[in-house]
Amino acid sequence: MTNAFIRPSRYGEAEWQARVQLAACYRIFAHLGWSELIYNHISLRVPGEEGHYLINPFGLHYTEVTASNLVKVDINGNTIGHSDWPINPAGFTFHGAIHATMPNAHCVMHIHSTPTMAVCCLKDGLSFTNFYAAQLWGQVAYHDFEGITVHSEEGARILASAGGKRVLFLRNHGPVVIGTSLAHAFNLLWLVQRACEVQVASQSLGELQAISEKALEACVRDSLNFNPKFGAGEDSFAAMQRLIDRIDPSYRA
Repeated sequence: MTNAFIRPSRYGEAEWQARVQLAACYRIFAHLGWSELIYNHISLRVPGEEGHYLINPFGLHYTEVTASNLVKVDINGNTIGHSDWPINPAGFTFHGAIHATMPNAHCVMHIHSTPTMAVCCLKDGLSFTNFYAAQLWGQVAYHDFEGITVHSEEGARILASAGGKRVLFLRNHGPVVIGTSLAHAFNLLWLVQRACEVQVASQSLGELQAISEKALEACVRDSLNFNPKFGAGEDSFAAMQRLIDRIDPSYRA
């Protein structure tokens, strides 16, 4: 089934594999209900091409994204090569700044799911009182809302707010995660999504049970999503990609 899609000659092997993986990720987001009409973004560095990364074509739903229609841009949002589609200006306002400044920022993801946005709207933000949130202890930063992120100068301020942390809650807006690989970023976002879902569900029931700082530190240390020994989420992303292959492998085109 997957062997029917041939790599176009205009792409090298490394870039094509990155395109396939990123296109799969967009389809996974759609399957999980993490898409937002034609908005929001996942960006991925192009292997071996300094300052170039891939992002979704603006105007397409995530279920329409394929390996070949992903847009290659530089850190300023300029299209590299030919594309039939533009990109959303908000897609490189902070993505470009993060990619340009953080050497290990190979993948940046941003969503507007209801539970994550709800927590971003809370004055106290994420509560480290559940299994998923515990694994994010010490990993979360916040950036105050400035409006729609279409102004390039905000990119530097967002980066400063992140302070090198992997998870950034844009207050009143939504979360951004920064991964050392696409699989790492996906699993970080999974933790954020699940942590927020549980928080939204539990906080309405009564007082939340605190977790000791010692236990929180242990959770971060032992989390499969942060420990390179366990592949930083490669196995779970591969499982989700196989699921998408069974549903609709057209993303490989």
